[in-house]
Amino acid sequence: MGLFTKKPVEATEDSGEVMVSTRELTGRTATVFYCLCIAASVFHVLTNTVWLMPEIQRNALHYAFFVPLAFMIYPFNAKSLDKKPYVDWFLATLSVVCGLYLVFFEDALHARNEQMVPLDMVFAGITLLLMLEIARRAAGKIIPLLAVFFLSYALYWGQFLSGNWNFPGVTITRVLYRMYFAPDGIFGSIATISASYVFLFVLFGSFLVKSGAGDFIIKLAISIVGRSVGGPAKMAVFSSGLMGSVSGSAVANTVSTGSITIPMMKRTGFSPKFAAAVEAAASTGGQIMPPIMGAGAFVMAQWTQISYLHIVAISFIPAILYFIGVIFFVHSRARSEGLQPTAEEDIPRFFDVLKEGWPFFIPIGVLITLMSIGYTPTYAACWAIGAIVGASWLTKNHRMGLMDIVDALALGGKNMVATAIILLCSGVVIGIVLLVSLGVKFSMLISTVAGSSLLVTIGLVGVASLILGMGLPVTASYIILATLSAPFLVNLIKLRYVMAVNPGFIESMGMSLDMITDPTAAGALFAIINTQVPPEHATVFLLAAHLLIFWYSQSANVTPPVCLAAYTAAGIAKSDPFQTGIHAFKLASGLFIIPIMFVYEPAILFLGPLWQTILTIAVILLALFCTAVSLEGVYIRRLHPLLRILFGCNAVLLYALPELQCWIGAGIFAILTVILKYTSAFDLEKEAEEAALTEAA
Repeated sequence: MGLFTKKPVEATEDSGEVMVSTRELTGRTATVFYCLCIAASVFHVLTNTVWLMPEIQRNALHYAFFVPLAFMIYPFNAKSLDKKPYVDWFLATLSVVCGLYLVFFEDALHARNEQMVPLDMVFAGITLLLMLEIARRAAGKIIPLLAVFFLSYALYWGQFLSGNWNFPGVTITRVLYRMYFAPDGIFGSIATISASYVFLFVLFGSFLVKSGAGDFIIKLAISIVGRSVGGPAKMAVFSSGLMGSVSGSAVANTVSTGSITIPMMKRTGFSPKFAAAVEAAASTGGQIMPPIMGAGAFVMAQWTQISYLHIVAISFIPAILYFIGVIFFVHSRARSEGLQPTAEEDIPRFFDVLKEGWPFFIPIGVLITLMSIGYTPTYAACWAIGAIVGASWLTKNHRMGLMDIVDALALGGKNMVATAIILLCSGVVIGIVLLVSLGVKFSMLISTVAGSSLLVTIGLVGVASLILGMGLPVTASYIILATLSAPFLVNLIKLRYVMAVNPGFIESMGMSLDMITDPTAAGALFAIINTQVPPEHATVFLLAAHLLIFWYSQSANVTPPVCLAAYTAAGIAKSDPFQTGIHAFKLASGLFIIPIMFVYEPAILFLGPLWQTILTIAVILLALFCTAVSLEGVYIRRLHPLLRILFGCNAVLLYALPELQCWIGAGIFAILTVILKYTSAFDLEKEAEEAALTEAA
């Protein structure tokens, strides 16, 4: 119960990318909220295991649980925090009725051959309006504004546009039917993902936190890297990577681990802005770290029809590369400032930590094992939740009793509220995008600007992700951007492959790349291209495009001017927010670079022989190290600006990845290393001689 009686602050939830006000709940209201959260968790566990019901009805009840919960904690605006929320209670009750109406009257609609009666339209309209309002409160103005923009385009002003953007319009009846009863509206595929995969993994994370796994992760990180130079910062990278995979929110991760790691980094000599930037970059990386990635990963699995386990397995190496890239920056900065490792008395013994917390590995093992042998992620998550409770009894200090389990169920429901609202409202946007074929129109817009240039297209996707990220949580940003741009991006990746394998193929078919800017001709061109791509390559190319968009959707957390993970960390470190954002952007450079490798060198996604994958990983690591050296200006000793530029150019050469350039880049790095070591040793000898002469004099 104490989980819900804390004083409200300007809070951030699901992905924490949007600042929203939350209401303090006390007394009976807190009790009702607590009980509803427990009921929501129990309902979703049952409907994903033993209680089978039609998806659209389950999704309507998903709405009927979380929209009322959201109205209870998110006020109309910050000024109404202290007012009696009678209107919000009415809206919460009305949203329950709207969800139940679909459950009880869906069959009657089918009996009328999908003909809506006035009462159907009334409840569909109310449901849509409630969805838009609660999305505004829980996730900011951008999602509902996008929904209204697309709705108005479909209903009215699309008919006044010319060319490719013209849309004749649809009736309000059809729109309401698509939003309320159809499988691509509020209660459609996105709601299914929210009510199954996403909820159960949020609940899994809540049980892990309640069992004490968070403390274990931080102690384990300290015991592993605490003795190295810049140990606290490396510990932040390590612990935030593990915690972020569970928390589902970069900002929540920043708060939970940063409150411990940022003061430790400052005590060992890191500047406040750099300490905060390290935490922000590491916490953002937690969303791309398997085995439990952000909610967008479940959407990706559903849309691409690629198993979640396969996505997790493919994503592991790139995520590790990202964190190693952050560590390169940390190590360079620690060396440049002459920082010392963590004091020995502050470092717990590794085997003592492992002895106390090894049972926390059991639930992760259960989760991965069950998915590996073919069980669904939802089934595996349910068993893993049970394994958390069992494993806790193998520890001395974190055994979960009945009230701990009940609190974990309540925490899972509470943590899911904002995520559920974001995903449900995303269903509105996606439904309209599909209804009016905006994905095709947006692809044509990209093709007009970028033509057949894959790199320019990736740049446009990156810019779009930053713009959307200024007002959208990362999950919504990924969903919208993937809907609009992924099909065209996948086709360009396939086109690049075919042109590399058979350079004259397009001309031999009587076609040209200029056809890409014409919708009809582009469709014919890409249809032929698809026939030339082997199935295993097509799967990897599809995953590469979605992973690129997924990674880029995380960038708003560390990219000024709106970078809430960095700003949150700056608040903890008491540093300048904008300067912290600049440093976080630099530390997270791998977030922008590595996804390009998905597209241009899919060996990193295990396409091709193993030796090629290993070579690609090694080259990217060397390139990331050169990037860190160039930006930090320290390698063996402080570097002259010209040497920093040379290391930066060498990094670009390595990122290009053709085999000859890789060997040239590796050779340049080796030569620079030898020169720096020799000159550094020479300088030390000279300093020693000068000191000896001074002492003799």
